[in-house]
Amino acid sequence: MSRPAASLGLMRMIEAVPDRLDGSPRQLRRFWSDEFKATAVEQACQPGVNMSAVARQIGILPSQLYRWRRELLGSDEPGQAAPAVEPQSAARGPDSVVEIVIGGIVVRAGQHVEEAHLQRVIRAVRSA
Repeated sequence: MSRPAASLGLMRMIEAVPDRLDGSPRQLRRFWSDEFKATAVEQACQPGVNMSAVARQIGILPSQLYRWRRELLGSDEPGQAAPAVEPQSAARGPDSVVEIVIGGIVVRAGQHVEEAHLQRVIRAVRSA
């Protein structure tokens, strides 16, 4: 009766080669096309999309995708990537009011007050 290969100290080598991803290079060291990078960054920057999940899906590390994003958006410093959404200004509801205190006098102005009119009021308060 023959003994199993493992008990004889023999090993079998199995080689697993994944399928090539669309857009990925054929070399061992991967060089990605600019078009592929732009597509990956565009997909990852969609609202509600997890960048790490996109990176795993295309077979790269998340740090590589973050670097591509930084390069494509033109930010030089790693922590200074362009914001995906522009910050909103202060809430402007129907009751938004600005208060200006000048020498104990409070001037309140609503959001629809013209700048020139507000300047005239401030000048008048200062001269009083």
